[in-house]
Amino acid sequence: MNTYCPKAEEITRKWFVVDADGKTLGRLSTEVANLLRGKLKPEFTPHVDCGDFVIVINCEKVAVTGKKEVQKKYYRHSGYPHGFKEETLQSLRQRRPVAILERSIRGMLPHTRLGDHQFTKLKVYEGSEHPHAAQQPEAYELVG
Repeated sequence: MNTYCPKAEEITRKWFVVDADGKTLGRLSTEVANLLRGKLKPEFTPHVDCGDFVIVINCEKVAVTGKKEVQKKYYRHSGYPHGFKEETLQSLRQRRPVAILERSIRGMLPHTRLGDHQFTKLKVYEGSEHPHAAQQPEAYELVG
């Protein structure tokens, strides 16, 4: 029995639009990461980029459960002494709502060059408008 490994020219990529309005952050991020990796395709191979392009709209309306809005913290470091910053989800949502979804999805992709490449196929937008109409994206309904 031979193992099938898809070649780059054999992979077909689709474009999907996902509406984040009212969806739970973690559940939405998991499904989008699976689309970006191509895990829902029968020819999925972990070391090959088989995934599709994903457009996420209405990212500012994504929901979180419990007290995460005020208790969840995001950390970053500038690289300089005393350059450690922390920010709550609530303040990050006001300042840059796209970053919430991008950070969540990025953490669910491989932390390698392959994951970096898969992450470039993600497009996240505030509001319901996006500039990718020429690609004729399909609406993707999330499970549950």
